[in-house]
Amino acid sequence: MKFILFCLALTACAANAQTCTARSPAHTVALVELYTSEGCSSCPPADRYISDLRGAGVTAAQAVPLSLHVDYWNAIGWKDPFSSAVFTERQRALSDLAHTRTIYTPEFFVGGRELRNWSGGLRDEVKRINARPAQAAIAITLGRATTAGLPVEVTANGPNGALLHVALVHNKVASRVTAGENGGRTLHHDYVVRQWLAPMPIGRDGRVQVKRALPLPGGAPVADLAVTAFVQAAQGEVLQAFSLPVCDRPAE
Repeated sequence: MKFILFCLALTACAANAQTCTARSPAHTVALVELYTSEGCSSCPPADRYISDLRGAGVTAAQAVPLSLHVDYWNAIGWKDPFSSAVFTERQRALSDLAHTRTIYTPEFFVGGRELRNWSGGLRDEVKRINARPAQAAIAITLGRATTAGLPVEVTANGPNGALLHVALVHNKVASRVTAGENGGRTLHHDYVVRQWLAPMPIGRDGRVQVKRALPLPGGAPVADLAVTAFVQAAQGEVLQAFSLPVCDRPAE
């Protein structure tokens, strides 16, 4: 039985019972990074904001969100189960590129640049980025999820030295917090980064490819997972971003 998988607007997308493939569009898709923590009482409104982007009319062809949980709140009453020192490192690196003195939560970066007025300015910043022709191209192919993981193949074309980043993202997450500033609350998250591959440089031939089997989060429905990839220049600008939901289907 054949079917058509409509993955994202303005993308070439193909699927069958075993794999699906999609390619980034000709314009630049904005990467929206939220640095957050379950230990931070100021973060739930930002978490809700990023979860509501699609409902607010920001499409997947316009913006790719990521929610990266930092670890520096973990010593203050609650250890965030989604936190990683890797995400704190990335936040510090972006802040260094922006010549800012501190990191904090919640903090947004759009296209690699800090955006402080996220509640009022994010949509305009996304539109500004979308108006630019893409300086990189990304293709993602996902295989069938098994107990060994999710087979992922990502190919990127772009400037020599730019870095390809790949992440496994988890949506519709509910987490009961029992201590810290949010103690007693059940928090809801989308676009939570659960796997983060070390960045891979684009070579002199203008191309890089990665093939991995990504471990899946325990208990996570496959339908709630996606793979996100983006290409970032050495100066910090995100040249292209793209995301493909896991399109696993039972064999016909």
